[in-house]
Amino acid sequence: MRAGIALGSNVGDRLAHLFAAYQKLSAISTPNEPILCASIYESEPMDCPPDSPLFLNTVIEIDFDKSVSFLLENTQRIERELGRKQKTIRNAPREIDCDILYLGQESILTDSLTLPHPRIFERRFVLEPLAEICPDLVLPHASISMKAAFDQLRDDSPRVRAVASGFSALQSPAS
Repeated sequence: MRAGIALGSNVGDRLAHLFAAYQKLSAISTPNEPILCASIYESEPMDCPPDSPLFLNTVIEIDFDKSVSFLLENTQRIERELGRKQKTIRNAPREIDCDILYLGQESILTDSLTLPHPRIFERRFVLEPLAEICPDLVLPHASISMKAAFDQLRDDSPRVRAVASGFSALQSPAS
């Protein structure tokens, strides 16, 4: 199955955090299958405490042949390994955020995970990069593609600005 994962960082070396998460997620993806990576966007914090720094965001899509619980455990492990602290304030600034957006056509509702992610269509910083790499994707319980959803996004939603063309163009964050 294909798994979409949103990556975000607004603390420290944001690009290095995104790149490290990308590398770690690449390591758990199905070997020899393509990994899609959107451009990297800078965005205003949304629903965050006042004076939160700007985010860098991207979306990747990997091939994944294990359980959704394994994927969730690994995204949470990656967050911890890259320095994310236990939440004390809702949406506090963070080194890395790895949100599973979808896993194939799975529809999941548990205390720890909802798939597809319930706020994909509300967040330009997720929808724009997702529409870039998977424009024709239609998620379970949705009636339109990612591209169509992006085209219908309200004009008053916070803007994003592309800052890099994605990790395929980078050898390392320092280059």
